[in-house]
Amino acid sequence: MAELAYLQVARVCNQKCVFCSNPANGRTIEWEEAVKLVDSFAKEKAAGVILTGGEPTLFPDLARLVSYCLEQGLPPRVVTNGQKTSDFDYLRSLKEAGLGHMHVSLHSHRDAVQDGISQNEGSLSNIRKTLENAGKLGLRVDINTVINSRNADHLSALVRWLTERFPYLRHFVWNNLDPLMNRATLNPEVVPKLRAFEVELHEAMACLQAAGRSFRVERVPLCFMSEFPHRSTETRKFVKEEGRQIYFLDEKGLRVQGKASWTYGKCPRCKSCALDPLCAGLYQLDVYYSSRELCPLFTDPAEVIRRVLEDH
Repeated sequence: MAELAYLQVARVCNQKCVFCSNPANGRTIEWEEAVKLVDSFAKEKAAGVILTGGEPTLFPDLARLVSYCLEQGLPPRVVTNGQKTSDFDYLRSLKEAGLGHMHVSLHSHRDAVQDGISQNEGSLSNIRKTLENAGKLGLRVDINTVINSRNADHLSALVRWLTERFPYLRHFVWNNLDPLMNRATLNPEVVPKLRAFEVELHEAMACLQAAGRSFRVERVPLCFMSEFPHRSTETRKFVKEEGRQIYFLDEKGLRVQGKASWTYGKCPRCKSCALDPLCAGLYQLDVYYSSRELCPLFTDPAEVIRRVLEDH
């Protein structure tokens, strides 16, 4: 199955999130380099390209690159923090260039929490404007949320707020916080305990399921996915044997992520879990996250595989 490619176009940002996994390094991609990478993704028949950062809206040629991706047969998406796109005319310019799908990073519907996480007063206010603008322009919007200690107690409330206020939102992505080699190492208090978000994540997933929305969850072991193991990003990659390409604007450069990239730490009790072959395990096992929180499951793995293959 063709996979989406990821392309960092700017490692600069107008926010300073306390757990940023790709913090600003001052780099912006050169146009010739961007074209070369898009051409290579097209040659390899990628399903599309996700333009990310940093903050991609700070890349001066973003609209031009959106158009170029379309010309090469690659439907483009943009992952944004929703600050610059609060300007209706700017977002309209991206749509006119061919943008039809965007991901907005939002971590709380509470102003103090969202503004505190982003270290940007007015962050949530701008995101609200972005979502309103996207609705007026008919853009498809997915919501990306990082699970952390500051929002672990209101994930389900965030979902209800979003689905009630912006009913055109159809897809949600949760990423458990990645504390490795990024700004979270300077703010370790934002790393959540698995038990701290277990109930809230379950309620959020159940709410979306009942509302007919789709969702994915990354870096959460299956013993914390309740009845939704088929919505685990890693499990879906295992079952479908998918990988992805990511171009980083740092020393990592172009990386191809295969199955090994989706496998994390396992502890002895994982061996007795029926879903062990389908579970990535625990990211940063016994470094930032404790194996003592893990427990074996006895769910039929064949049923999980069936649900993954049937879920689009």
